[in-house]
Amino acid sequence: MNKGDLINKISAETKLNKTQATAALNSFIGTTMKALKKGDKLTLVGFGTFSVYKRSARKGRNPHTEKAIKIPAKKVVKFKVGKEFAAIVKK
Repeated sequence: MNKGDLINKISAETKLNKTQATAALNSFIGTTMKALKKGDKLTLVGFGTFSVYKRSARKGRNPHTEKAIKIPAKKVVKFKVGKEFAAIVKK
């Protein structure tokens, strides 16, 4: 499923037109990104939790040259699946 498919599904299930469904989805995505950028956590009970954590610097290896390289520290987004969501996927 891609973004267009998701918009069509939201539109069909909520009786919103596609423009409204697109606006709602874009608002959710934008709000989520802004919250995570600030360092906040987004928890949707039953679905999951989006959070940001700092991955520390580490050593790696270039697979083409086999030389050791330094991988810098960075922030990454983490998603932890909620119980209800996990239970549905397991079925």
